[in-house]
This record gives sequence, structure tokens and C-alpha cells, in this order.
Amino acid sequence: MEGSQLASSRMTTSAKDKLIVALDVHTTQRAIQLVNLLRDYVGMFKVGSQLFTSSGPDVVRQVVSSGCKVFLDLKFHDIPNTVALAAVESVRLRVSILNVHALGGREMMQRTADAVSEVSAREGLQRPSVIAVTVLTSSDSKTLSEVGIDSTPDLQVQRLSLLAEESGMDGVVTSPREITLVRRVVTRQNFLVVTPGVRPTGTALDDQKRVMTPAEAVAAGADYLVVGRPVTGAKDPVIAASGVVKEIESALR
Repeated sequence: MEGSQLASSRMTTSAKDKLIVALDVHTTQRAIQLVNLLRDYVGMFKVGSQLFTSSGPDVVRQVVSSGCKVFLDLKFHDIPNTVALAAVESVRLRVSILNVHALGGREMMQRTADAVSEVSAREGLQRPSVIAVTVLTSSDSKTLSEVGIDSTPDLQVQRLSLLAEESGMDGVVTSPREITLVRRVVTRQNFLVVTPGVRPTGTALDDQKRVMTPAEAVAAGADYLVVGRPVTGAKDPVIAASGVVKEIESALR
């Protein structure tokens, strides 16, 4: 199955399905509590570096076996063979989305996309969407300059999004501020845009720098919104998640 077909099969239309809640907590117990609490209100859960480091792949297996979808957010960035093999193991965990760093380059992304397709077909597993991280939402021009990138975030996102498209990625991760840019420059139909740095109206920005509200991000063309602390750190996570879904619904209308 080609990447565009895969992306098409995952395009979401309901407000609930567009919301990915980040399980950025430090224990499996708390993660599963949140999954059980929110499973009827959100479309997917993100397992990132903190939870994966503390709990390992078993927490992914538990969330998936409960019937929920997982976005494995480990941002693989290494030599092509290492990243491809890590992605293969992610497929075997039955995640719905996994990501790599676009800065790893064309060969890394191409070999990863090919390896994911091959193992999915050979072992009869659902092929996850493989997406590439462009510029972190905590980064700005100063951050890029510090690591030797003489570019603004929007130009860097444009460059890496086009490279990701050419390398067989199913989409990208980018801040809300670059959604419209990605939609303008990427020509592949159903190319996914997954957007962290989303903050519901009236909540703190924390360490995010390039942000939008859920309604603004969806209106700009985001397929999925990743929201963590405004939901998981809320006094009532269900009310918080429902509020995000209502904001998304307002944009879909």
C-alpha cells in the first residue's frame, strides 16, 4: 500500500478522533488510569520518551491491548539501519503512528518507510503511519542558530517537509504556526500534519513557543492535535478533554 493510501485510510473527520492525549507521566499505573478515564473522549494516546523510558514497551502493549490507539513519539534519529530496525519493532507493538527526526536525512527516512511496509506485509500487521518531526515547538530562530542552522523555523519546516514527502513519509510533525505552510508546499494528497504545541483557550503556554488554540489549528489544516498537560494536569481531565473536542468541533462546523 502506498503512503498516500495509508494516510487516506487514517484521515480523521470527527473531533474526538483528531485529539491525541500525551501520556507524559512517569508510571504505567498513572498512564493506564488516564487511558481508562479518557478512552471514550479522545481518539489516541501518545507514549513519549518519559513514559517509555520509565515503563518500556509493555505500557504500549497494555494501551493497545485495551483497544486504544497509540502514537509512539520517540523521534528516532540515528544511522539508517538502526532507525529502520527500531521502526520495525514499533510495528510489532501495533502502534498507529510512529515518528522519526527529518534531520536524519533522506536515506534514513526512505529505509524506515520501506522497512515498515515490508514487515507489515510479511507479518500481516497493520501498517502504522510514519511521520517526520520537522522543528520542535519549543524551538525558535535562536535555538536553530545555536545548533548551526541558519534559518527561520518556517523555512526549516518547509525544507524538511518537502524532504519528508520525497522520502516516503506519511506526514510530518510541525507546530501550528507552520500548518498552512506545509499544506501549501506539499503536493501529496492526504499528507498528514500532526500538531503539538496546541493550547486550549485560556491555558498556560508552558515551554511551547509557536502555539495555536485547537480551533485555530484545525482550521489551518491539522489532522491530529497532540495535547498533554492541559488535559492530564487538569483537575478534571475528562472536562478538559471534552473542552478541547468542543473547540475542534467549532472549527469543523
